[in-house]
Amino acid sequence: MWVPPENRDPILQHAPTRKSLAVFGAVRVEDGRLVTRQAEVFDAASFQSFLKQLLRHLHNGRRMLVVLDNARYHHAANLQPWLWKHRHVLSLDFLPPYSPELNPVERVWKMTRHLCTHNRYSAQLEELTQAVFDQFHLWQKPNTELQSVCAII
Repeated sequence: MWVPPENRDPILQHAPTRKSLAVFGAVRVEDGRLVTRQAEVFDAASFQSFLKQLLRHLHNGRRMLVVLDNARYHHAANLQPWLWKHRHVLSLDFLPPYSPELNPVERVWKMTRHLCTHNRYSAQLEELTQAVFDQFHLWQKPNTELQSVCAII
């Protein structure tokens, strides 16, 4: 913001906050369909719930490969028995450390921030949450927008 030098700098009053929204997400790269799940916290239990949700989107007779970063809850010991039980349909592929740019869903988060948060004011977290989930709802069906953004060539 530019202010003429003869004027006093404006003071913006706002309530300090560190509220956030925890959302798991995955994109099926073949058709651009987005699957999301909101969670209270990121932990092994919420991650397992998200994986169960993903398995409901599995085509018959196919396997699912999920590309992940190296978050601690992705490697949790209490998650391992469930992963072993579903190893015939689900594989986890971990990216090298500090390389989020290789994960296709990171592009979706960036696009979501651009479409839903840039140049917009939300007085309450609920308003921001609604805008984000409205966008996610549009991407739940197969779409070329996410298909092209998440394309693996």
